[in-house]
Amino acid sequence: MNQKDLGRLEKSIGYEFHDRSLLELAMRHSSYTNEHRMEKYECNERIEFLGDAVLEITVSDELYRKNPTMSEGEMSRLRASIVCEPTLAFCSNEFSLGEYIFLGKGEEMMGGRKRESIISDACESLIGAIYLDGGMEPARAFIHRFILNDLEHKKLFFDSKTVLQEMIQAATKEPLSYEIVSEQGPDHDKTFVAQAKLSEQVIGQGSGHTKKAAEAAAAYAAILKLREGNVK
Repeated sequence: MNQKDLGRLEKSIGYEFHDRSLLELAMRHSSYTNEHRMEKYECNERIEFLGDAVLEITVSDELYRKNPTMSEGEMSRLRASIVCEPTLAFCSNEFSLGEYIFLGKGEEMMGGRKRESIISDACESLIGAIYLDGGMEPARAFIHRFILNDLEHKKLFFDSKTVLQEMIQAATKEPLSYEIVSEQGPDHDKTFVAQAKLSEQVIGQGSGHTKKAAEAAAAYAAILKLREGNVK
C-alpha cells in the first residue's frame, strides 16, 4: 500500500485529506502494527472509537428528524441495523474499502481483507479520520452518501429473513426453511450458497461469505420474487 493507493481511495469517497496521516492511521489494522512492532496506539482502534460516536449521532439525528412519529424503541432498532457490522461492510463495498486496509501478512493470508469485522471497523475509522481532518460536515456528508442512502433497500436486505417470515405467515401455513446447498473456496475464504424453501419449493437463492449472509441473500431474492408475483 502506498500514497497513490490512498489517493484512489480519496477519489472514491469524494474527500481529499488535508492531513494524509489521518487516513493512513484509519487504514492501519492492529495485525499490521503488531507485525511491524509499532505502538498499540498507532493502529486504528482509537480513531475507530471516535468514528463510531460520529456515526451514531449522525444516524440518530437523521432518524429523529425524518421520522417524527417513530417511537424510541423503533428508532433504536433501526439505528442498530444501520450501524451494525454487516451493514457497514456492505456499504463499504461501494468504494472497495477492503483493498486499502494495512494488514499483517498472517491476517492477509487468512482472508482478512474480506472479513466483515475488519472492514466495518475500518469504515468507522475512516469516519473518525474525516471528522478530525475536516470537521462534522464532511463526516456527515460521507455518512449520508454511503450509509444513509437508499435506506429502505438496505433495511429490507438486512432484515430480509424477518420480512420474508412475516410475508409467508400472512399468506400460508407452509413451513419456511433454509438450506446451504454448496460451499466453495478455502476455509478462510469460503463462499456459501443458500436456498430459501417454502415446503419443498425453492423460492430464493443467494450467496455469501458466511452461512448467515447467504441465507439473508436467499431471503432477499425470495422477497423480490414474491413482490413480483413469481412464486405460486
